[in-house]
Amino acid sequence: MDVVFNILRQQDGGVPYAQQYTLEVSPRSTILDCLNRIKWEQDGTLAFRKNCRNTICGSCSMRINGRSALACKENVGQELDRLKAIAHNTPEAVSQPVFPSTSPTVEQAKGSAPEASHLPQITIAPMGNMPIIKDLIVDMQPFWDNLQAVEPYVSTQARNVPEREFLQSPEERDRLNQTGNCILCGACYSECNAREVDSSFVGPHALAKAYRMVADTRDGQTEERLELYNTDTQGVWGCTRCYYCNSVCPMDVAPMDQISSIKQELLSRKSKEESRQIRHRKVLVDLVKQGGWVDERKFGIQVVGNYLKDLQGLASLGPLGMRMLMRRKFPLSFEPSEGTETVRSLMEAVQRSESDL
Repeated sequence: MDVVFNILRQQDGGVPYAQQYTLEVSPRSTILDCLNRIKWEQDGTLAFRKNCRNTICGSCSMRINGRSALACKENVGQELDRLKAIAHNTPEAVSQPVFPSTSPTVEQAKGSAPEASHLPQITIAPMGNMPIIKDLIVDMQPFWDNLQAVEPYVSTQARNVPEREFLQSPEERDRLNQTGNCILCGACYSECNAREVDSSFVGPHALAKAYRMVADTRDGQTEERLELYNTDTQGVWGCTRCYYCNSVCPMDVAPMDQISSIKQELLSRKSKEESRQIRHRKVLVDLVKQGGWVDERKFGIQVVGNYLKDLQGLASLGPLGMRMLMRRKFPLSFEPSEGTETVRSLMEAVQRSESDL
């Protein structure tokens, strides 16, 4: 069948434009197969990365129809089916963003059919959150710098075992399997909303690797690492929990789950006095246990105002409180939800089960 490939192209610092290429392909052809054919048969100037062609190296990560994926893993038939699901708004299309067609120009490549509007189309673009070098090749230096920032290797001190090797039980080793599957393709980093708005956030890839170090019994710097990952929005508290990193990861590393695991380690060690981020989570849980849902009157005072101890924080709530009062949106009373006892017992059961792990 004939398929049109809309490829977003750009030189370093240049204006991006979409170029179309039409290929006769099999539904089982991978996107990387198609890109190779375009380069070999139609346009030798097209630039993209590739290496193993077997979902091992992570080199060929790019945005395919709106979400970052490995070109060697996705095939034409799967992509066209996914586009149909999105068009029909079916459940399997949920959480899959569609790449907007905002390119200023569209050029028809040599060898393309003159009338291709009726043909199925696949859009390919470079990864996000990284500068573009050329076409589908991005500069991944920020990606590597942020990975280095979390010190993703077992501490030298912990490896210094002169008498015998450092043995782990099968259970201890199993805790590292999921995060160890990361191939550093950059897909999660490309789709990270937090990274897009806050350049200080290290990214889901780095924090997934960070949890691998926290969970590794051979490491001797767990407490120091947790302090490093606890730094405001640069660390785990910068995550917006959008789940995009989980949805695009080709190796099921689930970076957001690993970030949550680091948060749980911090919450188990820290008191409400430590930081606003810690208070936010603990106060939320406490208020829900008390009333079944959050008492908004207490929430801001306890979290931002630190139980009336942070005068600057309390003062910052003043303008917001006045606007809420003027617009009649400030809750003057609080009524506990029905089934509060049930909610409380469920939360306590979950907390007990987590403490037993």
